[in-house]
Amino acid sequence: MMASLPPIDLPTGAQGEGAFDAPAADAGRDALVDYVLRLGDDSLILGQRLGEWTGHAPSVEVDLSLANMALDLIGQATLFLGHAGALEGKGRDGDKLAFHRDVLDFRNCLLVEQPNGDFAQTMARQFLFSTWQKMLFDHLVASTDETIAAIAAKAVKEVAYHEELSAEWVIRLGDGTDESRTRMQDGLDWMWRFVPELFEMDAVAADMAANGVGADLAAFRGDFDRKVRAVVEEATLTLPHDQRPILGGRKGHHSEHLGHILGTMQFLPRAYPDATW
Repeated sequence: MMASLPPIDLPTGAQGEGAFDAPAADAGRDALVDYVLRLGDDSLILGQRLGEWTGHAPSVEVDLSLANMALDLIGQATLFLGHAGALEGKGRDGDKLAFHRDVLDFRNCLLVEQPNGDFAQTMARQFLFSTWQKMLFDHLVASTDETIAAIAAKAVKEVAYHEELSAEWVIRLGDGTDESRTRMQDGLDWMWRFVPELFEMDAVAADMAANGVGADLAAFRGDFDRKVRAVVEEATLTLPHDQRPILGGRKGHHSEHLGHILGTMQFLPRAYPDATW
């Protein structure tokens, strides 16, 4: 809370000490909107990233798998962003939030906006994120926000497949040829520095967890580490050393990569805002 400034012309005898402003009435609602935006933006940006593989994957079967995962994530994003728009009450629907926000307004984690790189790097990112997202949605099915709970209950089945498929590829590439193993290890090393942000409990996350809307991320960090370690060991890879955490995505501080994604994703709706299909 910020103290109000004293009046310029003080009445005789007045101290001019000011008074504390009353807490903002919508602070709780703003935190909830921010939290739902995080959920939606994570899925939206990773869905866009995976969509870049369409027509470029190693085989037709993999191409379809990546496209299906992208569609699953875009579907989650549509539901979460639609819910955020309804909570916000400013007349913005899911499309408006996806296509007409600037880069600093996005609340996705940094991991999902990282470049696809080669196929191994894409699978490293997918495995780390899907393992975390599956555990997150397992908790969110009990959210006190009925809409979040319903979306999580539907999406957790999709994410379980994403986790299983990406883990299989991590093992297959890690325990494959010398080249595939090197690429898989490089992919893990590249993505590992973004893992701490997935478990960051800032004020919004802590508030949502305390209210039963969100999940206590620390509650499943141990399960996440055990799951990742088991897959990495089966893949005969080495778990990367902990590095200096890179944070900021939840506050709108993104890498240069997100701007390039939005430049492609938002060009048409922004160039022709009144266009209809």
